[in-house]
Amino acid sequence: MLLALNKPYGCLSQFTPDGSSNRTLAEFGFPPNVYPLGRLDADSEGLLLLSDEPGLNTRLLDPKHAHKRCYWAQVEKMPTDESLKKLEEGLTIQDYQARPVRACLLDPQPMVPPRDPPIRVRKTVPDCWIALELTEGKNRQVRRMTAAIGHPTLRLIRMRIGKFELGELPVGNWQELDARERAAVFA
Repeated sequence: MLLALNKPYGCLSQFTPDGSSNRTLAEFGFPPNVYPLGRLDADSEGLLLLSDEPGLNTRLLDPKHAHKRCYWAQVEKMPTDESLKKLEEGLTIQDYQARPVRACLLDPQPMVPPRDPPIRVRKTVPDCWIALELTEGKNRQVRRMTAAIGHPTLRLIRMRIGKFELGELPVGNWQELDARERAAVFA
């Protein structure tokens, strides 16, 4: 079985509490024996897959498979083409050479429902949404990459894994994927 959750802000990608005030996956009424395929930090949102099938974690997450994941990042300031090109060439972040990514300014800017709690807003600093497509997923990688080019991430949403898109799945809800949706994940 393969499930998709639209993970809310402030939720851990695990079933057991870690001592913080963050929610856990135990609150969502999943079938028994499922586990998350990968992670999203508690302060990241969006598409999280869960399964009870051994081996899917490696198939989706091992960088040698170059499985694509797309994120929307709301960042401070408007990145220049030069800044986005640095992301596309691959950056060194904390002694680690990140693989090149596809990066672009979202045009038009998406209408994303507000987050609870809201992001910080600075009246004198504009923000915008960019899309990043990665084939690896190191801890807090997108946040570290955008900070390295001078555009700290304010909000981060995973929108797609493979060719399967989060779509209209409401925040905090999950669904079992049918054969077509499952094929899109692995495309």
